[in-house]
Amino acid sequence: MNPEHNIYIHVPFCMSKCRYCAFFSRACANPDWDTYTNSILDEIDLWAQKIGPVHVPTVFFGGGTPSLMPVTHFEKIINKIKQQFDLATDAEITLESNPGTIDKNKIHDFISVGVNRISIGVQSLSDEKLRYLGRQHNVADAINAIDLAQKSRARVSADFIYGLPGETVDDVIKTCQQINSLGLQHCSLYELTIEPTTPIGRENPQMPTNDEMADMYNAINTTLALPRYEVSNYATTDEHCLHNENIWDGAPYIGIGRGAAGRIFHNGVWYEQMGANEKFDILDTQSRAIEQVIMGMRTIRGTRLTDDVKRVINMDTVQNMPDLVQIKNNRISVTDAGMLVLDDILVKIVG
Repeated sequence: MNPEHNIYIHVPFCMSKCRYCAFFSRACANPDWDTYTNSILDEIDLWAQKIGPVHVPTVFFGGGTPSLMPVTHFEKIINKIKQQFDLATDAEITLESNPGTIDKNKIHDFISVGVNRISIGVQSLSDEKLRYLGRQHNVADAINAIDLAQKSRARVSADFIYGLPGETVDDVIKTCQQINSLGLQHCSLYELTIEPTTPIGRENPQMPTNDEMADMYNAINTTLALPRYEVSNYATTDEHCLHNENIWDGAPYIGIGRGAAGRIFHNGVWYEQMGANEKFDILDTQSRAIEQVIMGMRTIRGTRLTDDVKRVINMDTVQNMPDLVQIKNNRISVTDAGMLVLDDILVKIVG
């Protein structure tokens, strides 16, 4: 019997392409939803044939802007998952969305066909910064979307970006105070990453220094009302994103849709997977263990010290950095100070 697998479904369509975005997505005002949906249904059939009717605890629709999808097409996908897999009766089903693409009726309709968690891509609570990022909504739109979602039966999260050119620690503190006033129980704050192929990247802007970014990161930790549970994610204890937690903790997952990556565990073997036919390669035990260290150490609870993980960690190095790395309850994790230099730590302890 294969272990349970989480499912990620990629929806690549957006109203427009944001100026910082390097993800696989494309602006398309009128996507061919029938063709897209049929391709997703075919992929679900394919994976059911390959790995059997595995138990599915979470389904995450990411993008792109999944909330653009007609609810009828979303329902077809959910029904196909129920048909081919053992979808948990209490499965966490997340829908990523953008302000302006959801309203009260659409939220109600998505919830009626299974959505119970809505993630809203706000990115900034400044109209000027939203324009710089190339977002199509304004602050009023974002607050309205959060309010509508909070009044529904769904759990709600919102994404934000910090570390824009010219941004200061005081700006980040103000953003956190604004987030606190919204009453969110889960939010993500991501450092702006500049990819050279994006419009912002081609402008080669003057970014905050590493020290300034570290100060911003610490300011979030001390100002935001929600506790951190992963490098960029903050939530009350019962509002953690189960889908992401499962993956960070090393659980298998299927990536469905062009460009969607997965880690499949079948008949005792790990596979690196992308889409239906883009990639399906055996992942050796050492490489998978290193992945688990890298993913798990991003979280406050850390990585489980399985035998495979122990074999790729240099314990002598770990013991020489007690202020940065800790081991307890058979997990290895970083301290608050260690979180600031996580990449350097991983290079030193994984070999």
